[in-house]
Amino acid sequence: MKNIAVIGAGTMGNGIAHTFAQSGFKVHLIDISETSLKKGIDTISKNLDRMVAKEKISEVEKVATLDNITTSISITEGVKNVDLVIEAATENMPLKLKIFKQLDEVCHSNTILATNTSSISITQIAAVTSRPDQVIGMHFMNPVPIMKLVEIIRGYNTSDEVTTTIMNLSKTLGKVPTEVNDYPGFVANRILMPMLNESIETLFNGVAGVSEIDTVMKLGMAHPMGPLQLADFIGLDVCLSILNVMYDGFKNPKYAPCPLLINMVHAGKLGVKSGEGFYDYSESKKAEVVAKQFLK
Repeated sequence: MKNIAVIGAGTMGNGIAHTFAQSGFKVHLIDISETSLKKGIDTISKNLDRMVAKEKISEVEKVATLDNITTSISITEGVKNVDLVIEAATENMPLKLKIFKQLDEVCHSNTILATNTSSISITQIAAVTSRPDQVIGMHFMNPVPIMKLVEIIRGYNTSDEVTTTIMNLSKTLGKVPTEVNDYPGFVANRILMPMLNESIETLFNGVAGVSEIDTVMKLGMAHPMGPLQLADFIGLDVCLSILNVMYDGFKNPKYAPCPLLINMVHAGKLGVKSGEGFYDYSESKKAEVVAKQFLK
């Protein structure tokens, strides 16, 4: 297995492409937008430059990594003769189902189809294909080149052979694959998202301010980043989407997203990606600015 296709050149997609390319795989990075592809490659190049500056890799290794990546705006062209496709598109069920239907039609019959979804059912995604035994979840953590964990999620019909192959493949990337069962949110987000949501509820109820909540969790619980800052980095829209998937899947009110989170997403305050969330990133500073107006 040496030829990999990654669908989506955003934060997770370019990180996955970077990781495979640095490990010697030939990677086809696919996105519907040339602009997104250029931005993705630029991000990979900048991240490699940081690694060179820190003497983690050489300039030669950086060039070799970039040479291992080709780009395409066509799924049909990009997935020709690949052994594995990893979908890293937006966390949107209809979009993912559409992509997997197309992949099933155009990929070689032996190609394994993986999704980087962080919450959506692998079984449901696999059901739209004619090869549910070859569909699996590979949930990488952000930033992908640094974080060691990969959640490996097998759907109801995923074969033992495919699961073993993907577990072993993850190890060749220097990752620690951990097999989990196919339930909404899997393990990582089933535990993480309620914590983030409760932090937002704590703010919403006026218990403490943004920096105070984050300080308590950083200093009191030894978290490297406060939950509200982490939510900003993940993207408040992504957090809302995952919580909705879990709420719909379990029908348990403990997963219902906080009204403050819903309002902020509707207002376009999505965190780092929009320049504002619980903190202000517009001038590279972290200051409480946005949440207060929603607390009135």
